[in-house]
Amino acid sequence: MVDGPPKHTNPSPASNSLHIVGSEMAKTPIGDHASNPSWFTPKRLLIIFCVINMLNYVDRGAIASNGVNGSLKTCSESGVCTPGSGIQGDFNLSNFQDGVLSSAFMVGLLVASPIFASLAKSHNPFRLIGVGLSFWTFATAGCGSSFDFWSIAIFRMLVGVGEASFVSLAAPFIDDNAPVTQKTAWLAMFYMCIPTGIALGYVYGGFVGEHFNWRYAFWGEAILMLPFAVLGFVMKPLQLKGFAPAESKNATVGPETEGPGLSNVNGGVLIRNELISNNASNKASKSRGAFKMCNQFPRFLIDMKMLLLDKVYVVNVLGYVSYNFVIGAYSYWGPKAGYNIYHMNNADMMFGGITIVCGILGTLAGGYILDCMDATISNAFKLLSGATFLGAIFCFISFCLKGLYGFIALFSVGELLVFATQAPVNYVCLHCVRPSLRPLSMAMSTVAIHIFGDVPSSPLVGILQDHVNNWRETTLILTSVLFLASGIWFLGVFLDSVDRFKLDSENQSVQSKATMKPLLEGEDDEMPDTSTGP
Repeated sequence: MVDGPPKHTNPSPASNSLHIVGSEMAKTPIGDHASNPSWFTPKRLLIIFCVINMLNYVDRGAIASNGVNGSLKTCSESGVCTPGSGIQGDFNLSNFQDGVLSSAFMVGLLVASPIFASLAKSHNPFRLIGVGLSFWTFATAGCGSSFDFWSIAIFRMLVGVGEASFVSLAAPFIDDNAPVTQKTAWLAMFYMCIPTGIALGYVYGGFVGEHFNWRYAFWGEAILMLPFAVLGFVMKPLQLKGFAPAESKNATVGPETEGPGLSNVNGGVLIRNELISNNASNKASKSRGAFKMCNQFPRFLIDMKMLLLDKVYVVNVLGYVSYNFVIGAYSYWGPKAGYNIYHMNNADMMFGGITIVCGILGTLAGGYILDCMDATISNAFKLLSGATFLGAIFCFISFCLKGLYGFIALFSVGELLVFATQAPVNYVCLHCVRPSLRPLSMAMSTVAIHIFGDVPSSPLVGILQDHVNNWRETTLILTSVLFLASGIWFLGVFLDSVDRFKLDSENQSVQSKATMKPLLEGEDDEMPDTSTGP
């Protein structure tokens, strides 16, 4: 079993070949990256992420539309009954159950977002997005095939799992690749897809529900998302700043685990039997993998503590929660409230049109204004507070009016101002933390604004409406919460804020250790990027 000294100086071919394989694994990604640059350019990446983000929110708008959401069966005093329609009519749901459906995705999002954010440190984030989009595609198809309240609620939870990877990782990718002077504008283009997607969802859901069946709306979404899910696996993966490339980590792990298992047993004597050496290597790899998995949770707790102790981050998220409480309820109950208050025959189209125009213009304007003001965290808080306060005034007054045209005019101005917050609020989330914490920052921000914002707001507004039975009073009470959001963000102006993305040296140290550039930097990809910059 044990060779003598002559064979010790001439290792077996199996050992040599395995060491060579380990070496090639470390070298191959570099050559690949240099000779085979990714198909993605920064602009292509932005466009693809915008389309994916829009599809996510088309789903939100579709389930809230009158065509998909529908209504219960009603009977007049004379005994004439109108059959129910959509999800609510088919499954005979109360307003509370109906509101729960809009929030069920949050269960999956809450569980999966921290997991995807933590996995980004040990797995390529681009591939994680592909995994998430595959979940999303399966879950939306399942929504169209559901047969009762609980089945569709479970599939809505799985939709949240699918969305978790994308909302955590897409914004950091965009922030990395945007031009320095246009970072907020690029984020604005990405977040513009939220109101645009919701608005298109209203129109899409109304059209499909009226001409076909509400189930086809979900099946159509799944078909549209499928190519992007596949793209996440077949395209050359990208890498985030602040993280060493996944390939280099794996290559490092390989030799470290193989070395002891292959070449040193009982005092450093080589093993000749290839099967035994492979088994030793597998055991070492498994033990290392188990150690890494056990190490993930303590690391997550440390990162979470850093976020919770960051006053700028906490104030920003608290304001965002209050803001999203209102926006979430607007998006879900808006068409139904408009139909009941102003007797809109085409409430889906009306709210969809207002939201898509004001969402696009407002979100782009917010990003452009912040870039013109000089994109700093303090200026972002000023813009957040001012725009939200003015928007709340216009929206509140609009619901006080009895005329339809006056309501449309003032509510449009209010939404224009309110949507101007989308880019600045996410700019603060990305830049008040270290680069390596950005995925977790975005993940926990998303979890917070949903679990404390639009998740409880939809069923709570449903309960409020069941109690007061007056949509005008309900919408006025809801709109008042925007003043709270404005006040919280105003506090952020006075905090001592530092743009950690610009100042932190962590990115440089990680890149200097990496064997290839982690970004879309052109053809000279073999050399690590040691340049200073945001």
